[in-house]
Amino acid sequence: MKKVTLAGVEVPAIGIGTWHMGEDPSQEQREINAIRSGLDAGARLIDTAEMYGSGKSETLVGKALAPYQRDEIYLVSKVLPNNASQAKLARHLDETLHRLKTDYLDLYLYHWRGSAPLAETIAELDRMKQIGKIKAWGVSNFDVADMEELWELPAGKYAAVNEDLYNIEERGIEYDLLPWQDEHQVPLIAYSPVGGKQNELGTSMLTNQVVREIADQHDVTPYVLLLAWIIRNGQTIAIPQTNNPEHATANMQATKLELTPAELKRLDQEYPKPNHKVPLAIN
Repeated sequence: MKKVTLAGVEVPAIGIGTWHMGEDPSQEQREINAIRSGLDAGARLIDTAEMYGSGKSETLVGKALAPYQRDEIYLVSKVLPNNASQAKLARHLDETLHRLKTDYLDLYLYHWRGSAPLAETIAELDRMKQIGKIKAWGVSNFDVADMEELWELPAGKYAAVNEDLYNIEERGIEYDLLPWQDEHQVPLIAYSPVGGKQNELGTSMLTNQVVREIADQHDVTPYVLLLAWIIRNGQTIAIPQTNNPEHATANMQATKLELTPAELKRLDQEYPKPNHKVPLAIN
């Protein structure tokens, strides 16, 4: 099983995303079952945020985790930019912990940049780490210039991860951001790894002939094939979201699927790497 090390902790390269979950009470038990199915199949990392459903996603995750030992789970959440100041961050972290029914996070992310000075936010994240409310912190939706600015701060180099949108159709970060992160040993968490919520209904990625042919050769779904592509470099964690327990279980097949150089070349021809700087994709 492919794994990635985050702040000294090894986790499987496929995690569980929870964007759009917890918002429909009629789907609650199905969504809880999907999260538990993913965990039972070998996932360990669960990614959520106070933004998702205005806290409803965190509440759902807290319910889903009730049968599990806390140290079995690598729990990630995020603070909104408006709440990332020295005056607000600690209180909003406490609210997140309350909804998740835990007394600490394994990883707390600055969701995207806002009006608070970056130095202030990072200092407060580091303070939360020092007092034990979080084990590690990181950032999300940061591009190269943001990472370079972060690295100049006193605590900047303690960033455990950067979480960005990344999939085979959105490869812009391969031009400069991924090389920067590789050089500075900052892993990537890839959100919308197969394009987002709309992919429950299918998109061009999932129906592409080359994708389907390669998936068939490995006896997996196109969805699993595309997840395996995302985590191919050993430094990326994909966090697919699904409310289907069977899909959550199947997603873990990607951690054991190795694509050949010839298969990777075919996919590159279908979805070329960027040859110039492009704006950071945000969903």
